Amino acid sequence: MSPTAPAMSSASSLFGDPAAIRCERAVAELRAGRPVVIDDGHGQRLAFIALDSSTRTSFTAFATAAGDRHYLFLTATRARVLGVSAERGARVPLAGTDFDALPSLSYLRDPGAMPPGWTGGEALDDGAVEIARLGLLLPAMVGVLLNLDDRRFDGCAQVSLCDLSQGAEQAAHAYELVARSPVPLREVGMTEFAVFRGGVAQRDQVAIIVGTPDLSAVVPVRVHSSCLTGDLFGSLKCDCGDQLRRGLHKLKELGGGVLLYLDQEGRGTGIAAKMRAYGYQHDGLDTIDADAQLGFGADERRYGSAVAMLQGLGVTRVQLLSNNPTKAQRLRNAGIDVVDCVPVTGDITAENEQYLRTKAERAGHLLDVDALIQAAQ
Repeated sequence: MSPTAPAMSSASSLFGDPAAIRCERAVAELRAGRPVVIDDGHGQRLAFIALDSSTRTSFTAFATAAGDRHYLFLTATRARVLGVSAERGARVPLAGTDFDALPSLSYLRDPGAMPPGWTGGEALDDGAVEIARLGLLLPAMVGVLLNLDDRRFDGCAQVSLCDLSQGAEQAAHAYELVARSPVPLREVGMTEFAVFRGGVAQRDQVAIIVGTPDLSAVVPVRVHSSCLTGDLFGSLKCDCGDQLRRGLHKLKELGGGVLLYLDQEGRGTGIAAKMRAYGYQHDGLDTIDADAQLGFGADERRYGSAVAMLQGLGVTRVQLLSNNPTKAQRLRNAGIDVVDCVPVTGDITAENEQYLRTKAERAGHLLDVDALIQAAQ
């Protein structure tokens, strides 16, 4: 440890939790295409970059620094796409592998066979994927295990598994109310927008308060994850825009409530991954299988920010406007009393019918698609 490290740690603690700060820096460095080093607290260290933010030049530099001992880590979900059962993901040796060969292994729909010699992943790989998730990057990591005396990556951002389990988790619930303002909405009337800032990426999340609900009672609440294509541009591939607007109208009908607009595009994968998945959906895959091609699970969303905002508003009991029982259970697990659920549906189109059937049949959403189609006729 350098002579200045204790002073730096002390200075960091003045401006926030040091573990959360290290997570924040690791995410920023990974998105910038630079290596990050993660340790397990027991002498094992891993240097890694994300394929999603790498270039041929940065990959070549990493491979050289790694002495050709580097490997590609794929999540268990992506490994299954390649026909391999790897409970904790798979490490694929990359010695002699060209940069152009990596996409077919990492996220393309028509991959080649899994190369021989792969081994199972470990906790450090899980940590690398978690940092990629926080940075909204594809979970395909290029890594190298470091020897105890290996100093080649000492100048890179350093983070630990402990930082992720403590600092990132604390930051996920640490949100501050930074602004409130009245905003009149068409067909809804006067609302109040309350902006919260926090989490590892310090994103701004918005609570829209419709009417004047009694926040100490059971509050109607819609937890809505952002959908750029549906909410803003009216995409026909989903029902998100309809659910957003009808959710606001329903809150008004119920005498007031809160809509939480969460910045977690693509079910928590980010806009770039969402567009890749859309391409696969266009080729015939459903939304879950399309995300699996990219190495993601069926739903990567998390609701720590929603819980933090509700708590910041003084809301502890909610009537949840949702068709998704999993969302309700996650809120309950985080200490929010979900008294009951009210369905919110959108229009069914030829373009989104299969998407809605997938949500009902594979993701457990309480949707009777046939009944909705019949009612619309």
